[in-house]
Amino acid sequence: MQNLARAARVSPATLYIYFKHRDDLLFQIYREQLDLMTEEVCRGFDPDGPFEAGLRVQWKNRVQHALNHPLEARFLGQVHHSPYYFLFRDRLPQTFSDTMRRFAMNAIARKELRPMPPEIFWSLVYAPLYQLIRFSQQEAGFFRSGSGTAQPKFQLTDETLEQALQCVLRAIRP
Repeated sequence: MQNLARAARVSPATLYIYFKHRDDLLFQIYREQLDLMTEEVCRGFDPDGPFEAGLRVQWKNRVQHALNHPLEARFLGQVHHSPYYFLFRDRLPQTFSDTMRRFAMNAIARKELRPMPPEIFWSLVYAPLYQLIRFSQQEAGFFRSGSGTAQPKFQLTDETLEQALQCVLRAIRP
């Protein structure tokens, strides 16, 4: 907190007016960014609608959020994969996870999605998307050609997104 106050050119006491301690500061930033991400990801999304259409909206919204807010999206990912996530999780409303759960359960009931544990669902449905986003954010191509030169930078287009989405859908449909 001392270093942060110095960098912000404010008194450390000023920070403590707004935040109880460092973890409270991190939680408030996390909550603000999570609220923004949730709002953007859920724009135009109907958890009661057809699974494929809902997943397409989710993917496009998640791409837009990650590309429009790269540092914030990276911050959310870092917290999610750290011990802080378990400290923060119980202090957050369940609205987003309840909506995603309802989306998946509706799809299972309509036989648009195979039943599976939530961890497998998230791994199959969203991990490929976030890997494509990471590839698109790299300065150069990830893979090298046979001659050892870097491939051109990966472009995440509507066509590549749709191609990946169709592969995912084939893997998870009954």
